[in-house]
Amino acid sequence: MVNNNKMNNSATEFLKSYDALSDALFRHCYFRVYERERAKELVQETFMRTWEYIAKGNEVKNIKAFLYRVANNLVIDESRKNKPVSLDALREGGFDIATPSHAEAIATGIDAEKVLAKIAKLDAPYKEVLIMRYVDGFGPKEIAKITGESENVISVRLHRATKQVTTLIHEQQA
Repeated sequence: MVNNNKMNNSATEFLKSYDALSDALFRHCYFRVYERERAKELVQETFMRTWEYIAKGNEVKNIKAFLYRVANNLVIDESRKNKPVSLDALREGGFDIATPSHAEAIATGIDAEKVLAKIAKLDAPYKEVLIMRYVDGFGPKEIAKITGESENVISVRLHRATKQVTTLIHEQQA
């Protein structure tokens, strides 16, 4: 009886996680593979693998971190198969890059499209942490859990990535 209740609780938590996180996981995958359909497939595969893990009786203490870890691993596998895609190719494919509101654009003085173009030039580990931090909205502690790195390593990568993007923007303005 205890096992049955545990499985029911896991199934309920899993379904809630799907409703709450599927869109965010899609964005997470999309900003790494740059193909809408492939990102959808990766999200589906993420949930399938997670459910298989839970169905085998394994315990997941933090479902959000677990899902992102699975998705991240699938994206890494995907990147080993495919070449990177340019920002121009994204635009040609119909992807419209969101820009900040007029007030935000004035306040920051930076166009989101230009920042995304600069982020696309970074090495994979730096690009990954910036997207997880500023697109997915994760803090360094959550990113560390998802990537399996220490919180300190993530903080250093975020600092270095931000510095690289800032340098690239200043070089363009000069």
